Amino acid sequence: MDFVWNKPVLTFYRERIPRENEPFAVAKALKLVVSISENGGYWGTINSFFPLMGNLDCLSSVEGKQDYYVICWFDDKVEDLNESFRRLAGVTFPYDVPYVDDMRGKRTYNARFTAKIGKLE
Repeated sequence: MDFVWNKPVLTFYRERIPRENEPFAVAKALKLVVSISENGGYWGTINSFFPLMGNLDCLSSVEGKQDYYVICWFDDKVEDLNESFRRLAGVTFPYDVPYVDDMRGKRTYNARFTAKIGKLE
């Protein structure tokens, strides 16, 4: 089963103890697709996303590939904000996170990820 969100605004945190209160980046994506893995976790793709705040280059770094992240967003299809919060935790980006630079130097990324925990509904 695939869960799909069109044009979500994603908030990226590094997974730390104690929990970080400030995101290191906020990004706008064309599409977020999350699937439930057979081994109990999640996997998915973030298509055509760009930073609104912060820097996403760390996702492709050697350290970034070994790190764990938390990604949060709101489901626009749900009117009640208390019920629309979505979250993935234990997120890793085991593959390269390719990007393209436009004429103004704005980077647009594409990523595949895995996650251990999710709140998708």
